[in-house]
Amino acid sequence: MTLDDLHFLLSAEGERWLTETAVPPPTPHNHLQIATHLRQQMPSAQAQAVLETVILRQQAAAKFSRAHQMFFTRPALEQASAETISYYRAQRFAAAGFAHVADLGCSIGGDALALAAVARVTGVEWDVVRLAMAQENVRVYGQGAQFHPLQADLIALTPFPVDAVFFDPARRDEHGRRFHSVQQYQPPLSLVGRWGAHTAVKASPAIDYAEIPPGTEAEFISLGGELKECVLWAGDLRRGVNRRATLLPGAHSLTDAALPAQPTPVTAPGHYLYEPDSAVIRAHLVEALAYQLEASKIDDAIAYLTNNTPQETPFARRYVVEMVRPFQLKQLRHLLHQQQIGSVTIKKRGSPLEPEQLKRQLRLTGPPENHRILFLTHIRGEPSVIIGWEDK
Repeated sequence: MTLDDLHFLLSAEGERWLTETAVPPPTPHNHLQIATHLRQQMPSAQAQAVLETVILRQQAAAKFSRAHQMFFTRPALEQASAETISYYRAQRFAAAGFAHVADLGCSIGGDALALAAVARVTGVEWDVVRLAMAQENVRVYGQGAQFHPLQADLIALTPFPVDAVFFDPARRDEHGRRFHSVQQYQPPLSLVGRWGAHTAVKASPAIDYAEIPPGTEAEFISLGGELKECVLWAGDLRRGVNRRATLLPGAHSLTDAALPAQPTPVTAPGHYLYEPDSAVIRAHLVEALAYQLEASKIDDAIAYLTNNTPQETPFARRYVVEMVRPFQLKQLRHLLHQQQIGSVTIKKRGSPLEPEQLKRQLRLTGPPENHRILFLTHIRGEPSVIIGWEDK
């Protein structure tokens, strides 16, 4: 999309076409028909901009509550944080009392719209179309007066005075391939040090721990049980810990301040099995959760916890343990047939087996509603299967 295409979308005529094209919504079945109709009414580039925007708005509804009024490019939407995460992050800037924040690499404004609710924001972006989209998207959220766009190359830009910085570098190349090192980010992570002490950097949740700068808090955030990102907090934005796992919505946090002094014991599975949230695992806080739950591990290298007394926690899913067996396919198949199990969900941790292949090999014949969960894992170093169900 060009800047001229965006200006067309922002015009009264463009808005009319966006509204009309959204009803009924485009689907794979009517996509060609809608595209053909639009090309008959306007230049091809404008037709493409209308149809693409309507489709991206549909997809963006999972991330933004006002997606139906916003503007996106496909790569920018894919990399944008969900609104829930952006607003959660912005509260740190508010709590620190920062009045002026630089959003470096602001893209289409997915983070700026939340930051602008708590501070004056200078959004820096090289792509003029994305920058114009950011200005419009922040305006949609009622914070247009708080956002000041600046088109600039971050590598060449001389830092200007601000209270704090939010830095969102590109973590994929132009072909969509992920960068595995923070020094491959565009611009690289080393750039943020030029902007002062109070910084927040959005990084991949797969970041190498060896690349996390000393004195930084690494916060791993999951949304609805799915690990989404890591934020590196420094200066007054850091909250006195090195690692944090945060679960949204609800803002439940577990930190390395809760780590026990003694190693977590390893035992056979008890009555209950706990599957920690992925943010807890990635933040290396399984032992902290075990301490809270008065639980043990089933294996030194496996992130399943167990105990005999059910404990409520937002940081893990709890399962009732029905049976525990060494893993042997024939014995497992015989056992499930005896119990007339008709369907299974297979979870694995530390097992090389492929769940779909195992399902076929089990050849279940019981009623589908007679369901169990199979955990393929190691128990004290031995390949094992745990059979049970979720304790909701």
